[in-house]
Amino acid sequence: MKWKLWAAPALLALPLTAIPRAAAVTCTTQAEMTAQDRDMLSSVAVHLAAAVAQQDYGTLQAGLFPAEASSWNGIRDAAEQAAPLLAGGQLQVRNLYLMDASMQTGTADTQFFCSDSTGELTVTITMRALPPGRYALALAESEGAKLDGHIGIILGWDAANGGWKLAGLSAHQGIFDSHDGVWYWTRGRALAHTDPWSAWYSYDAARYLLIPVSFLSSPNLQKLDQEQAQIQPAPPKAFPLSLQQGDRTWKIDSLNLDPSLHEPDLAMAYESTGVTDPAALRTEATSVMSALLKAQPGLRANFHGLWAYAIRNGNRAPVMELPMSQIP
Repeated sequence: MKWKLWAAPALLALPLTAIPRAAAVTCTTQAEMTAQDRDMLSSVAVHLAAAVAQQDYGTLQAGLFPAEASSWNGIRDAAEQAAPLLAGGQLQVRNLYLMDASMQTGTADTQFFCSDSTGELTVTITMRALPPGRYALALAESEGAKLDGHIGIILGWDAANGGWKLAGLSAHQGIFDSHDGVWYWTRGRALAHTDPWSAWYSYDAARYLLIPVSFLSSPNLQKLDQEQAQIQPAPPKAFPLSLQQGDRTWKIDSLNLDPSLHEPDLAMAYESTGVTDPAALRTEATSVMSALLKAQPGLRANFHGLWAYAIRNGNRAPVMELPMSQIP
């Protein structure tokens, strides 16, 4: 199935007009659930999240949704990457959503509109290629963890055996250098008119830190997206970007947030001259990094470091990561 959390490219928070609202599906928020459903989902989610934190793969595999049996390796990899984000904290379930698509006539791209009792606050959960069935999303936080890890767990109802099972998971850290997503959002807003590049990637950092799944949209996240879209000139439109460094012109194809080292880094992909010697490749990457920071000096002050990815013959390969202070 294409909707697994660990397969990020298949899960998209699509525009609300992209998928027609289906009368056959419903979503119940935590506050509107019965006490029995709320307690059961919370208990299963905490049990599985604790297994992730403890790297208890036996428990995770035993609790796997039958339809996901072939996807165990991907889920295990996601659990392994999540462990350091949850370490040292106390797991707390923050939000639960119960989604019923059992009346769907077949596998389909599906949106669930999850509204509170007033109808004023609607969270939209978008899943592609979703088979008929009952599902739940649990969002939990590892309170007190060094990286303030947040985890999203998808559960599927196993009708044959009568229980909720693990259908997917994803985790993000909740802070960079003690700063949370709201801090980066505020930072982006403050920089929007003076340093569009730093502002843009501050919004990206805010979005990453605020929620561990990519397929959920809320009024607050929509507001963040709208604010970021108003930044002009928008950095993504600058690529491919040509920069002069001495007698050399470098071509940079993209720049994106890269949290892989749990730091607010940026990943730069550039067109390599084709050098293969490791020392020469690092020298080349350093020159391109330097050219970028001279063109956009605000990035040096607002982010931790840069990753360099060399593109040769259509292939992209990591070269190195350097803290901003080590880039000339």
